[in-house]
Amino acid sequence: MTQPANPKHYGITSPISMALPKQSDLVQTQKLVQALKPFGVFEEELELQRRILVLGKLNTLVKEWIQEISTSKNIPPSLIENIGGKICTFGSYRLGVHTKGADIDALCVAPRHVDRSDFFTSFYEKLKEQEEVKDLRAVEEAFVPVIKLCFDSIEIDILFARLALQTIPENLDLRDDNLLRNLDIRCIRSLNGCRVTDEILHLVPNIENFRLTLRAIKLWAKRRNIYSNILGFLGGVSWAMLVARTCQLYPNAVASTLVYKFFLVFSNWEWPNPVLLKQPVECNLNLPVWDPRVTPSDRYHLMPIITPAYPQQNSTYNVSVSTRNVMVEEFKQGLAIMDEILQNKADWSKLFEAPNFFQKYKHYIVLLASAPTEKQHLEWVGLVESKIRILVGSLEKNEFITLAHVNPQSFPGPKEDNKTPEFSTMWVIGVEFRKMEGSELLNVDLTFDIQSFTDTVYRQAVSSKMFESDMKIMVMHVKRKRLHQLLPDLVIPKRRKNSTEGLRVVNEGSVDLSLDSDNSMSMPSPTGISSATRTPFSASPHRSTGTSSDSQGKTDTSGSTCSAAACVSESKSSSGSSPPRAHRRSGSPLHDENAKKHKHQEVHPQEEMDTSVDTCAAAVCPSEMKTLSPGTSPGSPLHDEQATKLRLEEESAPDSVDQTAEFSQASDFTALDGDVKMETQAAESDADWKIPVSQKLSSSDLSEVVLPPPNHVQVVKNSIKLRLSR
Repeated sequence: MTQPANPKHYGITSPISMALPKQSDLVQTQKLVQALKPFGVFEEELELQRRILVLGKLNTLVKEWIQEISTSKNIPPSLIENIGGKICTFGSYRLGVHTKGADIDALCVAPRHVDRSDFFTSFYEKLKEQEEVKDLRAVEEAFVPVIKLCFDSIEIDILFARLALQTIPENLDLRDDNLLRNLDIRCIRSLNGCRVTDEILHLVPNIENFRLTLRAIKLWAKRRNIYSNILGFLGGVSWAMLVARTCQLYPNAVASTLVYKFFLVFSNWEWPNPVLLKQPVECNLNLPVWDPRVTPSDRYHLMPIITPAYPQQNSTYNVSVSTRNVMVEEFKQGLAIMDEILQNKADWSKLFEAPNFFQKYKHYIVLLASAPTEKQHLEWVGLVESKIRILVGSLEKNEFITLAHVNPQSFPGPKEDNKTPEFSTMWVIGVEFRKMEGSELLNVDLTFDIQSFTDTVYRQAVSSKMFESDMKIMVMHVKRKRLHQLLPDLVIPKRRKNSTEGLRVVNEGSVDLSLDSDNSMSMPSPTGISSATRTPFSASPHRSTGTSSDSQGKTDTSGSTCSAAACVSESKSSSGSSPPRAHRRSGSPLHDENAKKHKHQEVHPQEEMDTSVDTCAAAVCPSEMKTLSPGTSPGSPLHDEQATKLRLEEESAPDSVDQTAEFSQASDFTALDGDVKMETQAAESDADWKIPVSQKLSSSDLSEVVLPPPNHVQVVKNSIKLRLSR
């Protein structure tokens, strides 16, 4: 092999190395391919052909529909025959890195006389007539309007863009910036996905090396729990741009070398310097672009990765201090593992080992969202998950917290016995606290952080008119040794002894989970095991922390009430489509909390009426999380993970931090050293709703009263307090 005399220049800088691959690099690349196969990242040829066939049928439907619309709008027959129209793909499918069962992101491109209203009416009806189409639904009011459907068992999201052209030629290049002229903002947003994807493919020196490297990095990111744009990590397009930049810097390298260079480059990257695939171009179309010199808010982005197509945007605006720190640390660990692999001291499988997230921290915040029906639950989840990053941002600003690490994977909530069936979802946030010198006790108040998060969710729910009664959020502080009482057996095996300390609750409403192909994690596991069976990563325990809160404000409006401990939902059998059922047991944190609540209600019935809680919700449709049968064979990646997890569980030492926590609606609290007290003072009395705010609050409390939301949803401030003994 000889090096080209005048190689094409890629990227905004010269390459770091033009070295050609050695034989050892090619051998390592083959080993990488073999290591990826058990995780299902490669689609079989038969399935790929079926996708191509489905897209062909969809493309034919689009052309037929546009001709029908053209006829109804009196377009001359001579033009109708060549009017055009087409389906373009983007995202992981267009990049060529989609996995088994992944959905397809598509764009319907139409000429200027076809309106968006036609797309959501006549084309929607045409799709409804197709036998192969199932689960058809339109989301016309979304930020990027979309029609979702399942075509011959393949999930497809279709966006719409009307170009200012009389006809749509087959060889249309959507990268042409002039196509954006005279378009409305929704069409520009819809076009952006295709334009960015096409630019990325044109900006890498070797597409096949890029694709294999990206498959490896995406799997690694999902296994390490850092693949989720909506939760403040990176989504698919951001990972693709980082890999593309690595390919530009090492244009002749093969995948095994590129994976190593990826970790080398970005473990040493000086953030917030932006990652750019090409120099931004100004098209004078007056569209907002990422430019910290012009836009002050852009200067505060922590990990900017800039899309290569006009208008250039930062794809990582959700990244927070904590999520960036977590990702940079993972880059460094990845680099260390790659050093071992390239020195033949470790296999590629080590790079894709799942971390023990539930052993990494000593303290966790658990969010639990519940709703009475599956449909409401799915709607409620999307909103709450989209706002979790707000809670993470608030926790980061607390002077005693150094890190708030949210796990992108969600879990079904525990089921309370003898209760009306509910559907619920949990998220877990690991928390690190600052080490305080010379202090025996540490009191941390997280009330404001929790309240800001729940207030935001409620306001969004009310304004979007998606609220339904009995949608609830519960927020709990849980010590590491008690997580096994809330999470499924497949995640954390139950301990032989149930600990009786370490959990506390804040009831703010209801939360739920949404899974999305790019934003949320549906992590591939070896031998067909679902994401719910992932094994956490082991790390040294960190210092524990606590929370405390003082004053609470209350707004009284008519609505439905919900207790703090009532938002739990049934999880399905482990042999079915979701993890095993986790019932609330005597001695468990939620059981103890319920018992104390009912005892308190008997002693102080009037006080309970005055603290009745109501919640509100909003909706975004999430996809369903599935769990397959957990059968594994010795020697498989999952078998090794489970063995490691069980060993870590046996070796983990009990927590040594004494703490006091109290959940209460009052402005004062009593600390109980060495134990945790949880109380929820929420009543389910209709009489309380009829009491005016002026009669329920003293004059000193009026400053805390917020104007009632327009649909009469109660909002009650709650407290979480912990006292930590050093």
